[in-house]
Amino acid sequence: MIEVRLLRPNDERKGFCSGNPDLDRFFILYTGQNQFRHHIGTTYVAIEDDRIKGFVTVSSSSIEVDNLPISRKKRFPQYPLPVIRLARLAVAESDRGRGVGLYLLRSVFYLAYEMSKKVGCIGIVVDAKPDSVDFYTRYGFEKIEVLQGALADRPEPVSMFLPLSVISLTMNTKAL
Repeated sequence: MIEVRLLRPNDERKGFCSGNPDLDRFFILYTGQNQFRHHIGTTYVAIEDDRIKGFVTVSSSSIEVDNLPISRKKRFPQYPLPVIRLARLAVAESDRGRGVGLYLLRSVFYLAYEMSKKVGCIGIVVDAKPDSVDFYTRYGFEKIEVLQGALADRPEPVSMFLPLSVISLTMNTKAL
């Protein structure tokens, strides 16, 4: 059975392979220092049989109302709004197609839901890799327009937003 929990300092990360060198390098080299030393992101791992099957890294962030999908702009005040930023999500190559990514995404849904009650959160923002857009769309994420900050050296990520209303519905109905 897959368990999602916080990354621990002694978790063995070196053998993790998602097939994406950038994600693997981030997980192996930077998740520990980001979480335990700098406190700029928190990583959750999917564990089964004492092996890491995937990970998701999140941080607190904000979004400008002008960056929200048009249908959501009128509902909020005109200042930066709190969100969870889903910074990275990866599944081990050997475990693709087993629902590990969904387990990790559900944990982020839960974090956003709890954060909304404790400190404020209107949803989740992710800069999805082009080949991951369908995954996020399947769970209710909507594309948003980024007004600044293009990456010239890599494929452009697709910024996406999932509103708390969708997360709350999911949490209350266990729709996933």
